[in-house]
Amino acid sequence: MTVGEQTWNAGQLGEELGERATLVQFSSAFCAPCRATRRVLDEVAAMVPGVSHVEIDAEDRLDLVRDVGIIKTPTVLVLDARGREVRRASGQPRKADVIAALGEAV
Repeated sequence: MTVGEQTWNAGQLGEELGERATLVQFSSAFCAPCRATRRVLDEVAAMVPGVSHVEIDAEDRLDLVRDVGIIKTPTVLVLDARGREVRRASGQPRKADVIAALGEAV
């Protein structure tokens, strides 16, 4: 995982930021690991108050994908309450890793 330089807002995400943190998932339609990642991030967002999960279809947002350097799906960004990217990972995450990454954001 590496930290990006990007600060995000609701306009870019298409949804409001979480009160404490936001899990942003870049996915594509035929990506099996993306479906598993969606389940993990939904579970974590449901169990941690103030955390939201936003999924972005990479194919629909190619401009954004290029601008922020998304190379493959799934890619997950962890944003703090201000929308600052604190962690980034590609591939299907483990729930424990997502929870640990949230520790840096909240």
